[in-house]
Amino acid sequence: MLAGPLQTWIKRQIAVRQRLERICASYLLFLMVATTKHSLQEAARFSGLHKSLFSHLLKSHAKVAITTLEHLSKTQARQFAKALQRVKGLPWKIVILIDSTLQHRASLHPENAKTFNHGKGYVIGHQWTNIVLVLGDMLIPLPPIPFYSKRYCQTHDLAYHSEHERVVAYLRALAVEDYIGAYAPSEVLVLADSGYDNKKIEKAIADKGWHFIIALSKTRSVKSEALYLSTPTSRQWCHIDTFFRHHRRLKWNTIRLATSGNKPKRMDLRVRHTSGYLRYVGKVELVCSEQRNRPDGRRKYLACNDLRATARQIVTGYRMRWAVELFHKCVKQHLGFEEVATHGFDAVRAHVHWVYCAYILLHMSPPGLSPGAQSIGEKQRALQQGLADKEKRHILQKLTQIGGVQRYKDELRQALTGT
Repeated sequence: MLAGPLQTWIKRQIAVRQRLERICASYLLFLMVATTKHSLQEAARFSGLHKSLFSHLLKSHAKVAITTLEHLSKTQARQFAKALQRVKGLPWKIVILIDSTLQHRASLHPENAKTFNHGKGYVIGHQWTNIVLVLGDMLIPLPPIPFYSKRYCQTHDLAYHSEHERVVAYLRALAVEDYIGAYAPSEVLVLADSGYDNKKIEKAIADKGWHFIIALSKTRSVKSEALYLSTPTSRQWCHIDTFFRHHRRLKWNTIRLATSGNKPKRMDLRVRHTSGYLRYVGKVELVCSEQRNRPDGRRKYLACNDLRATARQIVTGYRMRWAVELFHKCVKQHLGFEEVATHGFDAVRAHVHWVYCAYILLHMSPPGLSPGAQSIGEKQRALQQGLADKEKRHILQKLTQIGGVQRYKDELRQALTGT
């Protein structure tokens, strides 16, 4: 396909060596347009380059993909950080979301593939822990955290670390100022579900001066303010569900929230709210919430270390975590996140980083994209249609030239015969 202006624009956005510019831009453009299958064979057919070039790019240049994603995420974050406002009227401006997703594989034969318990059964594949930055309405993926199995660590002489340990190390090393410039730590909010209810993660967040809203597991130990001041530190802790069951004096209050989506609706929630202490962490605001019309449904227990936050702000802030679930759905459905058939994990890691690069580029207004396109799918179809229209215009220009019909026939015949 004729994609000169688009490839030139992509080359300007990415910072790679000149000898890799063409192959990197071609692979990114292939991921950015609508296609039924994201394979190396399709990438070769789309770009007119040989399949081995893309295979070599993924296997041997994983670091290029990682540095490119870092460069693009910082570029986009700086752009949106110029006019930072409080998110949805909440007391925070910068939101960091933590969540993991699974990349399905057909068997355990690929390198670093592992069997995971996904709640609804066992899944074979790779686990990626995504750290994404939300500035206003823009979601910016940062370099993800790969999970290394014990066998992979033994084979490659690596020290094994659990997912929580890797998240703690990532948060401690994360320099937000490199992405948005100078900022106030109190304006940062970290959101995570109960899978990351871990004292080391919560302390790592608090040590940086950030705030967190994290869903607590039912067995997490908490204590009321009165007991904390009147009992030894090691005693009188109880599980969070038992805590709210014993404190029935805390009244249920109803709050009404607007849901996001094509058809906005109202959601009524019942909440109970009090201050307390989270074991090994410190003083927090504790919230128990459930849907008002489903009193027998699942309850959420939330903890927030911003002592100024109200129950409504805590519940509204936690609902923003859904954005990372939509991000996972988007990269899997439109950008070929799971469509990788390589054996080596370095190639898989490179592919994932290129997918995230394509996601960022699609939100950076590439040339030829109409302003009306909102979703990733609409943007991909618009780019695909633009490339097809340009190719048609190119063919029409050839046919209208003197002797153009015969020359075009010769070109087609040569392409079909492969001579």
